[in-house]
Amino acid sequence: MVVTEEIAELELLIALTERRALVTPDTMTAEAIDQFGPPGVLQPHWLPVPKLAPTEVLIEMRAAGVGSWDAMIREGVWAPDRVEFPLVLGTDGAGIVVAKGSEVDQFDIGDRVWACDPKGGFYAEYVAVDADKVGPVPPELDLLHAGTACIAALTAMQGIFDHLDVRHYERVLIFGASGAVGSYAVQLAKRRGAFVIGTATGHDAQELVHRLGADAVIDVRDIRGRARLAQFDLDAVLALAGGDLLEQCIDHVRPTGRIAYPVGVEPPPKHQLRLHWYPYDAVGTTEELTRLARVFADADLHVPIAALYPLGHGAKAHRRLEKGHVRGRIVLRVPRREER
Repeated sequence: MVVTEEIAELELLIALTERRALVTPDTMTAEAIDQFGPPGVLQPHWLPVPKLAPTEVLIEMRAAGVGSWDAMIREGVWAPDRVEFPLVLGTDGAGIVVAKGSEVDQFDIGDRVWACDPKGGFYAEYVAVDADKVGPVPPELDLLHAGTACIAALTAMQGIFDHLDVRHYERVLIFGASGAVGSYAVQLAKRRGAFVIGTATGHDAQELVHRLGADAVIDVRDIRGRARLAQFDLDAVLALAGGDLLEQCIDHVRPTGRIAYPVGVEPPPKHQLRLHWYPYDAVGTTEELTRLARVFADADLHVPIAALYPLGHGAKAHRRLEKGHVRGRIVLRVPRREER
């Protein structure tokens, strides 16, 4: 991984470390909604910088990932129980710690971190996050790629390593291999020594999955592609999308095989008694984010960026998301104020 922002980030890190504190502004630019609805309801807002609780850190953002779950929150499908508008979207990203609460001792001013929090707030210049949901960014990644990878790579790691416990020589199907989570799942399953079959539609998506290391790439929308699955006696499936095509693929899993899928996959797979099922939510704790950093340090993982938009263009990012066929992940870049 080439660290594309290495010099700029290093200079800022040195400045912050020497000063040990940074005076933050009172207000910030953020992308928020004032009502649920289509992409156009996501608009730039001028909002107060979050006040810190004793257990929180304030992160000056550099990049925020854009995911399908963000769109579901925007539409009100995954709305929090109690919603206060304006609601700043974004559940993960990366940046630099610029302030911390009185009870935080595991992070210092100037630390490069990634974080995830379902309460949102990451489409902004600053976000306050409980320190237990923050982890160190590996030196192999700049903050743009770290913000792109965070929750997607975490979801893939926990699905492949923990819930499926993929083993050497097993035949593993990644259903949705060219997407935000699938692109990491392919790489991590190969790292476990598995024979990896990925599903992808279209030449560019199939080429990406091949480059990520898949041993076979199948277009399950093509009847000939689905027929190819018959030659594989699948041990495990990581399902990142639902529907009839997934059900047809699951028919090729051997008895007592394993199926894992993130909660929120729609429609959820139909459980068959002959198989072991593992629905799961990604766990974004400091321990897990630190573990993910070690995975990046040990493996040369590729971080596919499907599209890059500056903060303030979140509606465009969500419109691109709605078009589908996203190869990798869409990301919002948050420029430093002096860059504007």
